[in-house]
Amino acid sequence: MTVSSRLPERTRVYENHHLDSTRWDRFETRPDDIVITTAYKSGTTWTQTIVANLLFPGGQIPGVIMDMSPWIDLRTRPFEEIIERTGAQAHRRFLKTHLALDGLPYKPDLKYIYVGRDLRDVFMSLWNHYSGHTDQAFESFNNPDGLVGEPLPRPPENLHVLWADWVDHGWFDWEPEGWPYWSSSHHARTWFDYRHLDNILFIHFADLLAEPSAEIARIGRFIGVEPDDEELARIVEATSFQSMKQKADDVVGMGASMWQGGARQFINKGTNGRWRGVLDAAELAQYDEMVARALKPECARWLEEGRSALVGAANA
Repeated sequence: MTVSSRLPERTRVYENHHLDSTRWDRFETRPDDIVITTAYKSGTTWTQTIVANLLFPGGQIPGVIMDMSPWIDLRTRPFEEIIERTGAQAHRRFLKTHLALDGLPYKPDLKYIYVGRDLRDVFMSLWNHYSGHTDQAFESFNNPDGLVGEPLPRPPENLHVLWADWVDHGWFDWEPEGWPYWSSSHHARTWFDYRHLDNILFIHFADLLAEPSAEIARIGRFIGVEPDDEELARIVEATSFQSMKQKADDVVGMGASMWQGGARQFINKGTNGRWRGVLDAAELAQYDEMVARALKPECARWLEEGRSALVGAANA
């Protein structure tokens, strides 16, 4: 079988304090559904907001984005609620998953948007996310009803302690890093291996920062929505981090109670490179070792450099 003819196959089950990949077995998709995916902290909510603005011209988005675009495999959100809400949606649906492609049933009639980011930036954003959780959040994640495996531990007092664990081993046996969540490198590799498929679009966090208009237009073309120049300019402004932070409650909704700083902590800085001057030489050497064992060089370059690393390749 040639590379261009390969299709993804689900070979793993992901169940832990956050994830329940088996939910996709019970979720009925529609042929025009859009699925937005990252491992975590790579621009998922940003991309959901972009897609919402593309689907609803003029910013007439009829609800809280996280409610309209639910995280299907989030164990702690009642599945019946997700089924009821998405089943009632007459508009084109845009859904969220944090699953690696080897844990997700692939369907050729769906559109998948994969968002990548430098893994060092992922870690810095994860630290803000993890260390900012409320007691209510940990009670939700670690509720024994349906919990598979160990509970999510409380974060350490500083990010260097977390780094030592995060960069060295994963939550699941097959993962090279990512503890106590799941692996960003494994997640990236499973999607990157299928970048030849025309229903998977690769978007990079750094490219969205550098060229928001061009990248938003790419997303629009991919899902069959091509706004005029005026509408595109409006979307660029509406999805800037400054605008999203000002209207964070319209994006996050009730989920704001999961962070000590509310919705504005969840939508944090939207910047890259904060690891510079924070991670020391030994820690960056650990990163290099992890990347070398976990990723093919082309995938590693794409995560660090963005779209320029794919120039001339399929899905560039």
